[in-house]
Amino acid sequence: MGRADERVRIGERLRIAPEIREALAAGAPVVALETTIVSHGMPYPENVGTALALEREIRGRGATPATIAVFDGSIRVGLSEGELDALARGGDVLKLSRNDLAYALAARRRGATTVAATMICAQLAGIRVFATGGIGGVHRGAAQTFDISADLEELAQTRVAVVCAGAKALLDLPKTLEYLETRGVPVVGYRTNEFPAFWSRSSGLPAPLRMDSAAEIAELLRAQWELGLLGGAVIANPVSRQDEIPAAEMAGYVERAVAEAASRAIVGKAVTPFILSHIAELTGGRSLAANIALVKSNARLAAEVAVELQGPCGPGPPE
Repeated sequence: MGRADERVRIGERLRIAPEIREALAAGAPVVALETTIVSHGMPYPENVGTALALEREIRGRGATPATIAVFDGSIRVGLSEGELDALARGGDVLKLSRNDLAYALAARRRGATTVAATMICAQLAGIRVFATGGIGGVHRGAAQTFDISADLEELAQTRVAVVCAGAKALLDLPKTLEYLETRGVPVVGYRTNEFPAFWSRSSGLPAPLRMDSAAEIAELLRAQWELGLLGGAVIANPVSRQDEIPAAEMAGYVERAVAEAASRAIVGKAVTPFILSHIAELTGGRSLAANIALVKSNARLAAEVAVELQGPCGPGPPE
């Protein structure tokens, strides 16, 4: 099969909302959003409320939001409120990464996209900037379990910048940073010298790079992609001081939640949603409030970066 045939077939699998297609064709800024935060990351109705709030934050900074999921055998880039609500209410919604994205399409299963899957879909659509809460990484005990998020490999090979509040604090953060360095992924602390730990501004680990403006970040991305380098970048944007849970306090909650997951023999993709839910219970909802605040902040920064980047990306959406 030739490349033209491949593009046609991709076009059959990829449904881009008219507003987003028009923005991409005009070279206007677009920001991708994932949907596991809706289906697996937050309870209802906070999840759908947050998803809609993120789209408003992005519009308010001059960019077009592109929330991504899989429905009825196609990747949807841009969802209706009804589709968001269907994901938010749960049920039979797959948590999709690189390994099962094609399965969901072939089997016509409904699926919410993780960081890795969202990056793949964003690149197919021609979107270069993506906002999320926190990336996945190397799990604790990975030397025995080999549990390493596909997000890290995607960051090494897919040309999409990911704006996040660092990696989730339930992970092995030193090993996560080491993995990213080994795979050549730029990790930029936004206005910070320290790598943030999702709910907390501080992880005790230095940020490998620092930049203080969206314009600087956009220039880094241009330089990387003009050099022909594969991969994206991690733009680590700390949660605000007023919304954070300090790292010393958070460590105890994380330890208890990780131990509870182990005692229940929870493994694989179920680990992170379980731990996030358990931590929300332990903190009396404070972790959920911090999560909502930080992902809104990331959406705003991602829109600012997308505005600075403006212009076509790679092959763009299929004709």
